Amino acid sequence: MRPGRLIVAALFAVLSATAAVQAAPGVVQVQPSAAEVPANLLRISIRFAAPVEGAVLPRLALRHADGSPVQQPFLPQELWSPDGKILTILMHPGRVKTGLLAREEMGPILAAGDDVVLTLDGHPLQRWNVGPAREDGPVPSAWRLSPVAAGSKQALVVRLDGAIDGRDAGYLAVADHRHRRVAGSARLKDGERVWTFTPQAPWRAGEYTLVARGTLEDPAGNRVGGHFETAVDQPGGPPVDAAITFMVDR
Repeated sequence: MRPGRLIVAALFAVLSATAAVQAAPGVVQVQPSAAEVPANLLRISIRFAAPVEGAVLPRLALRHADGSPVQQPFLPQELWSPDGKILTILMHPGRVKTGLLAREEMGPILAAGDDVVLTLDGHPLQRWNVGPAREDGPVPSAWRLSPVAAGSKQALVVRLDGAIDGRDAGYLAVADHRHRRVAGSARLKDGERVWTFTPQAPWRAGEYTLVARGTLEDPAGNRVGGHFETAVDQPGGPPVDAAITFMVDR
């Protein structure tokens, strides 16, 4: 094996072992955080420990397993959280969505079977295996909810049917029998495939509802009951919230 390929192989071996954010200065987390992403991945988020000065997008690169760069993968726009710590970048939608000129001229950004690594200033951030494109959005009816006990602050664990966008933890909420939002803290884990909610006050016995906003998306931009691949001349309907009722027993 040539020296260059040995270096690349070693880099990917380290990334495979950790499957997490590497020692890039100031980076706390990258999402999607799972080892695999769909071929039609649309959105990537990078969380920094502190606000960043200056443009970050020119410092980012997406590389193939052989070290070669993926050409023009990102939309040239930086989307920052209000606190200036979370940067969201979009894969170029014209190359993600089929039938558009950019995709026809340059081809898709990712293909199933690829191995790619996201880098910042040459530091590896996250390595992904590329799986099949995901065509359908989240399906709340397929989610599994853990039981919780009245009188406890036990976390409600919701196992989703697939990964959701890492910035959408707040698009899920718990309401009580009076349709009032239950105060508490929510987080995503296990590659954004599990949502947990820990109530601020102990659970009371009775009926609750897990509500998912219709704008909840997966990493490919598919919404609850909707598809990113909607034809321009056949737009989908407005987002529709989903609700799952569950009981907390005494």
